[in-house]
Amino acid sequence: MGTVYKETFTKPLPAGAKIIVRKGKRLAEWKDAKGKTRTAPLTAAGDRIAVEAGTYSAKYRDGSGIVRKISTGCRDEAAARSVLTELERRAELVKAKVLTVAEDAVADHQGTPLGDHFALYLTHLEAEGTSPDHRENVNRCLRRIAVECRLTMLADLNRDVFEGWLVVKTREGMGARTRNLHRASAVALCNWCVATRRLTRNPLAQVKKADEEADPRRKRRALTENELIRLLDVARRRPLLDAMTIRRGKRKGEAVARLQEQTRRALEALGWERALMYKTLVLTGLRKGELASLTIGQLDLDADPPFLVLDAADEKNREGNSIPLRADLATDLRGWLAEKATALQDAASEAPAVWFDSEAVQPRKRNRSDSGGFSGQSWQQVTSVYGLPADTPVFTVPRDLVRILDRDLRAAGIPKRDERGRTVDVHALRHTFGTLLSKGGVAPRTAQAAMRHSTIDLTMNTYTDPKLLDVAGAMEALPTLPLVDGRQREAAALSATGTDDSTPSPLVPLLVPTSGKPGVLQSIIDKVASAAGKIGERGTVAISAYAVKENNPLTTAVNGLQQERETGFEPATSSLGS
Repeated sequence: MGTVYKETFTKPLPAGAKIIVRKGKRLAEWKDAKGKTRTAPLTAAGDRIAVEAGTYSAKYRDGSGIVRKISTGCRDEAAARSVLTELERRAELVKAKVLTVAEDAVADHQGTPLGDHFALYLTHLEAEGTSPDHRENVNRCLRRIAVECRLTMLADLNRDVFEGWLVVKTREGMGARTRNLHRASAVALCNWCVATRRLTRNPLAQVKKADEEADPRRKRRALTENELIRLLDVARRRPLLDAMTIRRGKRKGEAVARLQEQTRRALEALGWERALMYKTLVLTGLRKGELASLTIGQLDLDADPPFLVLDAADEKNREGNSIPLRADLATDLRGWLAEKATALQDAASEAPAVWFDSEAVQPRKRNRSDSGGFSGQSWQQVTSVYGLPADTPVFTVPRDLVRILDRDLRAAGIPKRDERGRTVDVHALRHTFGTLLSKGGVAPRTAQAAMRHSTIDLTMNTYTDPKLLDVAGAMEALPTLPLVDGRQREAAALSATGTDDSTPSPLVPLLVPTSGKPGVLQSIIDKVASAAGKIGERGTVAISAYAVKENNPLTTAVNGLQQERETGFEPATSSLGS
């Protein structure tokens, strides 16, 4: 038989409490925030007070015979006993095998608000080591689904409702990738609920994915080498050019504004950094988030070859990799770090320092404490790698880098969308990296390793732009097949197969199994040379028509030798002349 009761717990003595004795019991007396006098009994030690919970708890034995204690959430005892009665009824159903243990466990979570489940699921994702950006995306997707589908409890999760919402959003213009992102977040939540006995099954498991390949809005294209050169040139010059351009008046549009030398240097450094970011993305295949996470301590520019180390926590697949760097990129990075060290050293010696954000035209001021963590430390104390602290970011990657890239593309005269409807964004630079690898003749398996992909199909089909591949040049590598008649056709065929003389054809392997000795390889050229040596010594060569010794017809050379032995005359022809 179960029971209901109020839990008691202890708390420290309230501030200003005094000890009183009432009916032989020691009590603490104090006034709460509203000025009302409160009392509570003291513990045996006298240093804490015993406080009774405001709601009732229930204690009962479940269907498996285990004693459970749960909070009813009721302040009224009669209501709490009603909850206890329902719990005991479920226990009896489990004993009678009307309900399973799993179904009974699920019932405990049906009254919990959906937002509480979301919070616990996000805590689970954090414990698994997922990135903050991933958790933010999941939280945003789940809460959007809950609001727009009007979901309040786990029992409200329904396939029909969810699919209906997806259909409506697709008609309103939601892309396939965005749809799949929301679907994946909801399905993963339900899988977690099944694993934690909040649901008996995943109600959204059968919801189909959208075909991202059929959605042209997310198609990306690779940049050509000429476009890359123009983009890097514009990216390096545009910050200074924009700052010098007059925005209004008679000279509007002219780059004649006068700038202080310090401002000019800062803008030139900003352009250099931006161009180097683009170059690094194209020549390493890094993603934007991976580039932003890169610190000075992860670079080894003096190694042979130079490389960078990508931490597992910052990589999409959570594996961690060492990525080799081209020599020219390592040289550029070394020069950039030297410039960065000089700029930070100058900033540390001046207060306030001048700095620029990603698209600032006019300089803004900030305190020295904002300049990379040098507040309270001398330059010599924090310098460790390449003249910089090891945890200093290599680049300051702005959140709106895609908009900055769009402006650079327009300034360089590069269309964002081509005639196939494919677009250029920051991630398209990774597509450019994969396409350049294929165009350069890199083996597919090597390209897959460079791209850090799990499947070769992703590297060859998704991240390789077929428009930039030299398909016409590949056609020229095929053999010539002339169309001729009569004897010319026969001669061409003999020449193509290498049967017109003793010269081996390049289309035939040079190593073939020797007769009578399986597994031993001998060159056709060596075989012919051996035969020619025998001819030079004896004038004729005896070659059997078959690979093994049997009583079979002999070749002309063998017959000739037989006649020589019998009549003493040489044969009129040799085997090589036939």
